[in-house]
Amino acid sequence: MLVDLRTYRVKPGFAQAQMDVYEKYGLATQIKYCGEPIAYLSAESGDLNTLVHLWAFKDAGDRAERRAAMTKEPAWHEYVRQNAESGYIVDQRTSLMVPAKFAPIKR
Repeated sequence: MLVDLRTYRVKPGFAQAQMDVYEKYGLATQIKYCGEPIAYLSAESGDLNTLVHLWAFKDAGDRAERRAAMTKEPAWHEYVRQNAESGYIVDQRTSLMVPAKFAPIKR
């Protein structure tokens, strides 16, 4: 299994607004192509104004195929447009990770 760990830093006070944009315009399309997320989280302490979500894929090839298909979807382009117009995201980090054998992710 390969886990796509995405960390977004948003403008202070706009975490919920960013999640609203994603829920309205992006979530359904991403689930259609990538399946249900392992988790979608917002910071309660520490690095505030941070959103984290995790997606599971069979391997890097599976991830590439699913994401390539998703980017062809007109609804995804609408999300990308809405997201850019909102201007809430300050930066994004993406890490591809493999679970340790003694702590597998149960799906």
